[in-house]
Amino acid sequence: MQANWDTNHFFHLDKPLLLGLMLLSSIGLVVLYSAGGEDISLLVRQIQRIGMGFAIMIILAQIRPQYFLDWIPWIYLSGILLLIAVLIIGQSSHGSQRWLNLGLFRFQPSEIMKISVPLTVCWYLADKPLPPNITRITIALLITLVPVLLIAKQPDLGTALLVAASGIFVLFLSGLQWRWIIGFLSLLPVLLWSLWQVMHPYQRERVLTLLNPEKDALGAGYHIIQSKIAIGSGGLYGKGWLNGTQSHLEFLPERSTDFIFAVYSEEFGLLGVLLLLGIYIFILTRGMFLAAQAQGTFARLLASSLVMTFFVYIFVNMGMVAGILPVVGLPLPLISYGGTSLVTMMASFGLLMAVHTHRRLLSS
Repeated sequence: MQANWDTNHFFHLDKPLLLGLMLLSSIGLVVLYSAGGEDISLLVRQIQRIGMGFAIMIILAQIRPQYFLDWIPWIYLSGILLLIAVLIIGQSSHGSQRWLNLGLFRFQPSEIMKISVPLTVCWYLADKPLPPNITRITIALLITLVPVLLIAKQPDLGTALLVAASGIFVLFLSGLQWRWIIGFLSLLPVLLWSLWQVMHPYQRERVLTLLNPEKDALGAGYHIIQSKIAIGSGGLYGKGWLNGTQSHLEFLPERSTDFIFAVYSEEFGLLGVLLLLGIYIFILTRGMFLAAQAQGTFARLLASSLVMTFFVYIFVNMGMVAGILPVVGLPLPLISYGGTSLVTMMASFGLLMAVHTHRRLLSS
């Protein structure tokens, strides 16, 4: 009897990608220990979350992608209901209502949509002629827009934009005709103006601060200024592990989460940053290689969109910490301290591995 897995893959895991993720997670723990003020309890919690993330990745990698097809619309609808529940009974933190408290733990339903939205758009387009016509484009955009608006209402603009990007990536990868792409780009100024109108005052302040952070150096511009100082002071070789002054003297805010890249840059310098970028590029390159080998429309669209979403995570976090993008509160993948976002990210890599290692079965 023929085995149901490719014998070149141990437990349906892609070894190069797995090694890249393990290396990145290890670096994250090293940086987090310093960024968290050498707090062992913080490190232990992160190790537990990484363990959970890898466990979920391994489980999902064993499942043939076809088995998800019947469940995808229900996962999407469940995510929408959870987002509505957040707006009604969600737990508030730092002025935002993003969490559901289930007693033993709390989680952020918006993170589910980072996977659910591209899954659902792929599911919708997979058995239809491509490139999509205007009707299918509209429906795919509606599938994306509903959760985006609910997430923006929390408010969580960073996650909302990332979810929007994940859905749009699927449309783009489906062979969207250039006339629709040009039409969208021509509407971009109107869309940006509309986004500006619905943004909260503090969100507008973040955009304006990007242009001139020194205008309010002790207020809205404080995060960016301190982050730039930390990155610049690292120099070529860095100040050394546990020797970052900006973080250890608590000048740098959110140093364990959103701004952990500044901590890393200060302690490990330009050479350390190049090493980190090299690992990210390896993971992205390997991910695109796996996506290119995927068989079937659903598998190709899903794998490619997940890799591109991972790229956006990296680009936006590093961009905002370096002061070239507004602060939107996205973690640095597998480096920042976090629970739901880390587990969601590892789940996406599990799906990517499942698409690759089951590709022979997908075509049968």
